[in-house]
Amino acid sequence: MDMRKSRVLAKMRNGEMAVSCKLNISDPRGAEIAAMSGFDCIWIDMEHVPATYLEVENIIRAAKIYNVDVLTRVARGSYNDLIRPLEADSSGIMVPHLMSLEDAKQIVYYTKFHPIGRRPLDGGNADGKWCLVDGKDYMEQANDQRFVVVQIEDPEPLAELEEICALPGIDMIFFGPADFTQGLGCPLDFANPKVDETRRLIAKTAKKYGKFAGTTGGPGNIAELRDMGYDFVNVCADVVLLGQGYKQAFEATVEALKK
Repeated sequence: MDMRKSRVLAKMRNGEMAVSCKLNISDPRGAEIAAMSGFDCIWIDMEHVPATYLEVENIIRAAKIYNVDVLTRVARGSYNDLIRPLEADSSGIMVPHLMSLEDAKQIVYYTKFHPIGRRPLDGGNADGKWCLVDGKDYMEQANDQRFVVVQIEDPEPLAELEEICALPGIDMIFFGPADFTQGLGCPLDFANPKVDETRRLIAKTAKKYGKFAGTTGGPGNIAELRDMGYDFVNVCADVVLLGQGYKQAFEATVEALKK
């Protein structure tokens, strides 16, 4: 018996772009709606959202019905925070605010099995199909079919960007522009030339070392990001879509009552 294969990795390894949507509302029904809409991946969050591991597990189950990956942004803490979403069968984890090469090495150590790292071994959870995947196959397939994403969203790690991108065990470098502008001292000034310069640098350096590049975007710039070298783009978020939809419905109702 084999682990579930990653849809995101299959597309990116085939030279295609993978597209995700972000969920801040920790409800598997929302995940199922997003998954059946056609996205390759659902990005869920344990850094900013008070999601429980049970909620994460149920969201992953809902996505898997439609062969959709889940990428879990983890909370920074102990090694348990890194591996529990993987064992719930999240296809990938995203580690926020990578600050150095040493930080990246520690992440690899805890999230990849031998011979790359020393991830604690169990296999008795959803990703290992409750011990139905042979132990050695589980280790090999987890290294190949699960992806580790590190976020560059601060200026500090740029000094070691080449070494970070060259590190075995890091699968994707993800540029986070919002916090990056804070680090520049110009919060939310996305027109700052350093933002575009860094966005391009990350895609170029990731490609140089055979790594995938990810970032946030939308229909208005996704073609540009693809041409820049990005393989993975998050294009929307549930809270934004819901807020816009509710607001438009209410405003349309008010206008209709004026007639």
